[in-house]
Amino acid sequence: MSADSSEAESSGCDSADERYASGLVSAKLTVVVGDTHFLEEKMFLVQSCEYFQALYRSGMKESRQEKIHLNGLHARGFLIALAVLRGEKPALDGDDIVEAIECAAFLQVASLTKHLINLIDSDNCLLMIHTAATFGLMDLYHAAALFIQNMYTDLEAEVKKSLPSELISYIESLTPSVFVAVGAHVTCGGADTVHAASRTICYLDEACNSWKVLTDLPLEASTSMAGVTALDNKLYIIGGVHGLHKQVVDACFCYDVKDDSWSRIPSPAQLRYNLSLVGVDGRLYAIGGEYERTVMSSVEIYDVKTERWEFAAHLPRPAAGAACTKTMSRIFVCLWRPMETTEIYEYISRKDEWHLVTTLIRHQSYGHCMVGHRDNLYVMRNGPSDDFLRCLMDCYSLSSGQWSTLPGHFANSKGSLFTAVVKGDSVFTLNRSMTLEYIVGGKNWKPRRQMKGFPRSGSVWTFMLQLPESLMLK
Repeated sequence: MSADSSEAESSGCDSADERYASGLVSAKLTVVVGDTHFLEEKMFLVQSCEYFQALYRSGMKESRQEKIHLNGLHARGFLIALAVLRGEKPALDGDDIVEAIECAAFLQVASLTKHLINLIDSDNCLLMIHTAATFGLMDLYHAAALFIQNMYTDLEAEVKKSLPSELISYIESLTPSVFVAVGAHVTCGGADTVHAASRTICYLDEACNSWKVLTDLPLEASTSMAGVTALDNKLYIIGGVHGLHKQVVDACFCYDVKDDSWSRIPSPAQLRYNLSLVGVDGRLYAIGGEYERTVMSSVEIYDVKTERWEFAAHLPRPAAGAACTKTMSRIFVCLWRPMETTEIYEYISRKDEWHLVTTLIRHQSYGHCMVGHRDNLYVMRNGPSDDFLRCLMDCYSLSSGQWSTLPGHFANSKGSLFTAVVKGDSVFTLNRSMTLEYIVGGKNWKPRRQMKGFPRSGSVWTFMLQLPESLMLK
């Protein structure tokens, strides 16, 4: 093919795309689902839904009609899909879930599938997996199966009573998530092997009630004042310091449990330590931190697929070591503002903006750790000055916009609890003396079982990973 013909073909494609786009701008479409008529903008539907993208690129006669019928769907399911596409987070009951899954599968609405995944809990997980299997919504099917595997002790009897054998076999074939922890360690380059033996990442073998070594840190890696998080079953270490003068470590690392290997990844444009790091939807968010002892407000996002960092909207004010969490695919950070004020901000990715969600004011107390579980944010804070080691907790409901205080405190004589990670409908908390699992039930955390503490002093990062059996047997 000549260059001229290639250019002509390319020009023809561009013209077709331009005609395709221009035909959608400001155009309206009536979508008939059952007896219900929905009048929507064509561009909105095409940008949000693979079904309509394919329809309007196909050239079929339906693409030129002002009204189309979606046979076999329920109006309620389509209404839920529209709400999610507009950025809402609707709560769904049993019938809603079935119709939403049917709609997500038929129309290939990725954001609705993600919303359904975020709603999986102990009450609806069996319905989720069975319906997802029926309609072939595989991402939801896998997510529900993993949730059930992680809660299998509680759900096994109901699973074997309610689900067909092929679904049970798939659930039981999955590897459950394991509680993993790493302490603060500086780099260990050259011949300096002092403390090298303790530079390990460990996991809790719940059956044996003992901590076992998963892997050693790379010699160049530092977890001291670093950003550490797990994303898509990989562990990431960003930044950190070494030496008495807090020299920034410019090497960043990724640990892949699949092949038990470490690799280097690019460093952020702005070197930083004492940062907050959170992973959501294939991206790492490096939030705030310090550089040359100056606290920063800058934020960078690392796209795992493209392996590139990009700057995002700055925090409302500089922050180092800020409490940060994710839930429902949303990112939240705690910022302090004297006196005695903890503000919670959410990062809105589609707008690249930080929005103030709520404010918590408690006497002589600030939020030091935050964990998200479904539509609740749990903020752990120090006690007042006369009893600083007490760990108190407040709950903020994203759906109701209300604060409540959890009864009791969450510490013991060995120190306060400022790390927690979710597994199913449980939360694992940790300090040197014990690992404690709680069952989370709205406004209460009910202690379930106590296991061995993590024998490390200083800061500890915790997360969940699915470990291949070969790693746990080595």
